[in-house]
Amino acid sequence: MAGGGSGNGLYDHLYKRFFEQRDTHEGYSFQQAPGGSAPTPTVTFSEKLQWWTWNRWQRRKKLLAERDKLQQEILQIKKPARPK
Repeated sequence: MAGGGSGNGLYDHLYKRFFEQRDTHEGYSFQQAPGGSAPTPTVTFSEKLQWWTWNRWQRRKKLLAERDKLQQEILQIKKPARPK
């Protein structure tokens, strides 16, 4: 690999591929980033959203509740499990 180094780094395989393809590559390869391991969370509603929808407050309430639930799940990951 160009630039020296031990070859044991986290991104060394990406740098190696970049240096191998630097003369023939066109465009930016970082635009084709791989997806994450978890799907994007979605909230579904019974009705399609229209500009005149009367239940906007209910939709907003459902979205905020889902957001709060996901935030609590993230916070629970950071906390160690309590011994019983």
